[in-house]
Amino acid sequence: MAKSSADSKEQILDTDVSEEMEKSFLEYAYSVIYSRALPDARDGLKPVQRRIIYQMGQMGLTPNKGHVKSQRVVGDVMGKLHPHGDSAIYDALVRLAQDFSLRVPMIDGHGNFGSLDDGPAAARYTEARMAAPAIDMIKDLDEDVVDFVPNYDNQFMQPSVLPAGFPNLLVNGASGIAVGMATNIPPHNLGEVCAAAGYLLDHPDATTDELMRYVPGPDLPTGGTIVGLDGIKEAYETGRGSFRTRAKTTIERVSARKWGIIVTELPYLVGPERVIDKLKDAVNSGKVKGISAVTNLTDRHHGLRLVIEVKNGFNPEAVLESLYKQTPLEDSFAINAVSLVDGQPQTLGLKEILRVYTRHRLEVVKRRTAYRLGKRQERLHLVEGLLAAVLDIDDVIAIIRSSDDVTTARKRLIFSFDLSEVQADHILSLQLRRLTKLARIELETERDNLRKEIAELEALLASDELRRHLVRDELQDTAQRLSTPRRTVLTSQMPMPTKGAPLEVPDGPCQLVLAADGSLSRFDTEEDLPTDGDRVANDARRNVLSTSTRSTVGLLDEQGIVHKLDVLTVPQLPLAASAPSFAGGAAAHLLIHTLDSEVSPVALLDLSEDAAPLALGTKHGIVKRIRGEHPSSKESWSVISMDEGDLVIGAAHATDDAELIFISSDAQLLRFKASNVRPQGLSASGMGGISLRDDATLVAFAVIPAEDAETAYVTTVTTEDGGLLGGLVSVAKVSPLGVFPAKGRNTQGVRSHRFLVGQKQLVGAWVTAHSPRAVDQGGQPVSLPPATEKRDGSGVSVDAMIQAVG
Repeated sequence: MAKSSADSKEQILDTDVSEEMEKSFLEYAYSVIYSRALPDARDGLKPVQRRIIYQMGQMGLTPNKGHVKSQRVVGDVMGKLHPHGDSAIYDALVRLAQDFSLRVPMIDGHGNFGSLDDGPAAARYTEARMAAPAIDMIKDLDEDVVDFVPNYDNQFMQPSVLPAGFPNLLVNGASGIAVGMATNIPPHNLGEVCAAAGYLLDHPDATTDELMRYVPGPDLPTGGTIVGLDGIKEAYETGRGSFRTRAKTTIERVSARKWGIIVTELPYLVGPERVIDKLKDAVNSGKVKGISAVTNLTDRHHGLRLVIEVKNGFNPEAVLESLYKQTPLEDSFAINAVSLVDGQPQTLGLKEILRVYTRHRLEVVKRRTAYRLGKRQERLHLVEGLLAAVLDIDDVIAIIRSSDDVTTARKRLIFSFDLSEVQADHILSLQLRRLTKLARIELETERDNLRKEIAELEALLASDELRRHLVRDELQDTAQRLSTPRRTVLTSQMPMPTKGAPLEVPDGPCQLVLAADGSLSRFDTEEDLPTDGDRVANDARRNVLSTSTRSTVGLLDEQGIVHKLDVLTVPQLPLAASAPSFAGGAAAHLLIHTLDSEVSPVALLDLSEDAAPLALGTKHGIVKRIRGEHPSSKESWSVISMDEGDLVIGAAHATDDAELIFISSDAQLLRFKASNVRPQGLSASGMGGISLRDDATLVAFAVIPAEDAETAYVTTVTTEDGGLLGGLVSVAKVSPLGVFPAKGRNTQGVRSHRFLVGQKQLVGAWVTAHSPRAVDQGGQPVSLPPATEKRDGSGVSVDAMIQAVG
């Protein structure tokens, strides 16, 4: 039947387009902000993430159960809680399982869950179950700790927020784009964040600086290095800031003639294929020079490993600096800490995030305590009724047997024993086996335990301070179970390795220094390094070698192995007007791939054909001079055959007129001319240098050129009881070399240090061509006593334990 024109007009509503658009847009924006893009500051989860974790808990997919198909989880979540399509749910599930996206993954995935360069397999191919941290997120959920709300069709209930056993918003971070706002929070270390939350519980007025003692910066899942902390501090104070991350790299020899830049960690969310693509584009466009090849050796067993080969003649450090500028090996991260607080989006700093979380946990503990208190009070009520029945069981049985029905029996029990209706019903359902004497004892024990627990719960419910202590203790327990060591290195400022250095390094004179702490450094000068000036950390030199920038030298280790060392790879340090500091040099094993980190370097060697023969002394008193034989095709080779347990103590190039000095652990010093030792081949085992007494070993061997004998000094160090200071202290003695007479080879020499009571042997001895400098184990300078002409003096106590003298 056709409608009249009047009826038709009644169905048409005139609406202003701008008003309709405004209303629809606001509804859409509201939905995106609150139901999709932004996490809740309390549990750090978006709605879809919260529903996935909750539903997996309802499905019983705990870490001790088997994996199930991811599609099954997606189906349950979509059908019961999240009607927004399976792809959105699966994407969220995948991210919760990726250890390169989250610092503490919530899901234990089985199968291909993707990588930084590739997406995951389809949900029907992968399997999932909850990871251990997810259990902490839903723990105690059945004890009325949070509010539950209806699902989309009012058929099921879901938590409005999870209890969250740790501050997940900081630990795993968050990212999302809403309407008119976005959030981007980096991951942090769980142990550090829990410690900061515990500190805030004890000190509610704590400042951001105080909290940063516990949370110094983000801890990214992929490691890397954060350079510059100013942006992080700004973000922790205001909720907005940025920082830069750099890949973790080392410079290693990848072939006999080539050096390579080895990348083992990348900035957050940067994949190796992206780096390779950008690197190739930069090389093809001429923005990066000096690269011959790049190889991706990444695998599941050894992790990330990119090998970037550097062309011969190019400075690897300068090439690396250009890679930082032109490729994602250096990336930035903008922090925008927006999350929902009481249903409103807010930008939060570090203290505000932790305060919201701790307030949530305190409320969770309060509600949990009230729930447990109610349960125990209900149980105590029943137990007391059972005890009343057991005490007069004959009367109870008589009342029940004489009653016509259950209702009558209930009323008579309530009247006769002053019971509640609940107690009476419980007695009526009592089994006969509960009437034994043992059951009565059990009931009395349970009653006493319940009363004790109720008292504790009531005290906890009445005291805010006790609840704060409990939350702090629970956070500490969570940190002990789930925390892992920090992966990301934090540096306060941008390093200055090669700024202004040429990409292709010209060959020029330089001084190579082996410091007393075993580090190597380079000073581009042909002049001898100054010996005066203020003493600074790590300024004790063990060995200085004049060479050129593009040359190859040798490094002798304590096992008698010489390793080739490209001078160009040694860090260049600025030359101060006074004595230079060697702090900033690199450990030898980081520059030489054939040198083990547990093996100590001994001396730098000149590998040129016109170099003087090498002289070395061993722990067992052997001396050897070696002809200039250096296998050019090998990266390392042995220069002496030693007995088991023997080690090289010292070495240097020695002309025939140079002095060889030996010092034993029992303080015997022997010196003689190097001409007394004939040069031998590489395979020879040397000859007797000093005759050692029983149980004595060589602690120092040095070569002093004839022209330096007048200015050389001998430093000997022993230890004694510190007395009131406690522990051991160093006793040092410094003497001119000239006070010790020369003796014949393979003799015992003369005494160089007189031991007092409590002093047994020398713990170290050093012979230096100039005034000696001492450092302690931390590389800090130690003042030595003035030189004495008494060659067998007893020494002077110093204010620190001497580790090395140079």
